[in-house]
Amino acid sequence: MSLSAAEEESAQEVHLPADIDWEMLDKSKFFFLGAALFSGVSAALYPVVVLKTRQQVAQSQVSSIKTAISIMRLEGIRGLYRGFGTSLMGTIPARALYMTALEVTKGNVGTGIVKLGVPEPTAAAVANAAAGLSAAMAAQLVWTPIDVVSQRLMVQGSNASTACKYLGGIDAFRKIIRTDGLRGLYRGFGISILTYAPSNAVWWASYSVAQRVVWGGIGCYFCKKDDENDGGSGNGNGNALRPDSKTIMAVQGFSAAMAGGVSALITMPLDTIKTRLQVLEGDENGRRGPTIGQTVRTLVREGGWSACYRGLGPRWASMSMSATTMITTYEFLKRLSAKNQEVLA
Repeated sequence: MSLSAAEEESAQEVHLPADIDWEMLDKSKFFFLGAALFSGVSAALYPVVVLKTRQQVAQSQVSSIKTAISIMRLEGIRGLYRGFGTSLMGTIPARALYMTALEVTKGNVGTGIVKLGVPEPTAAAVANAAAGLSAAMAAQLVWTPIDVVSQRLMVQGSNASTACKYLGGIDAFRKIIRTDGLRGLYRGFGISILTYAPSNAVWWASYSVAQRVVWGGIGCYFCKKDDENDGGSGNGNGNALRPDSKTIMAVQGFSAAMAGGVSALITMPLDTIKTRLQVLEGDENGRRGPTIGQTVRTLVREGGWSACYRGLGPRWASMSMSATTMITTYEFLKRLSAKNQEVLA
């Protein structure tokens, strides 16, 4: 793949290794290694998710540091990993669905749009947005029930803990089914789609644009440097830049962090509402849990509209770190899983 620096302004080009599409992957290796790599990423980031969830269900604003100290003092390190086993069980099939939908959609949409005569940069952004949208919707079929169970476990021991106590993921699953039926496991499914689908679309499109901007900036920098070394004559050597793997990963990580921060800010209110809907259980006498409107009114009553942004710090950090580790891990995984390693040079 070749990205022209500063579009038409510079002859300097950045030559990156060939992109790896769905047809080039060894699927068995892709899914097996993906399960292992993303499980490790989930374990590293899970405590931040717990902090975010505790803040979102709290009835007053409490800082991330105070929340973390409280959890460690009362529950120890185990409190930061409540529900992790359940979450991990869902991560593997959800990631498999996510990656399959992502790659298949990106390849098909990208190819179709290019055939219509759309410029490559625009086609890449649209294909990435469509891929992120379809991947999020596919993954939520598995992830929403896991999210409901794991978040119920996360808040146990907090001041906002629900009346029902769970002995573990299986016990929580049984009690939710007994109390609310299958609908209880898919509580917040609609708003999860509204949260994650646009968020993923925005993220993947932003990531595509951010990468192009960053590489364009790098191309401009080295072109200017060449001109200076050539005495300002403008007759630089015109050699194409061939960045090493570390530089490529650094640019990917930086672009992912930028996209993750923007997505976190845009979708934070929806995520807070979703978390509350999933954590608050229905009454055992058959009364339904709160609606979206009731949840919003409760949040506003507790702390104004700013209450919808409780947990923004941990979520911003979580999404930025998750995006950075996810994309570098994902690109590394694709290269490890390529059928023909020779085409990657």
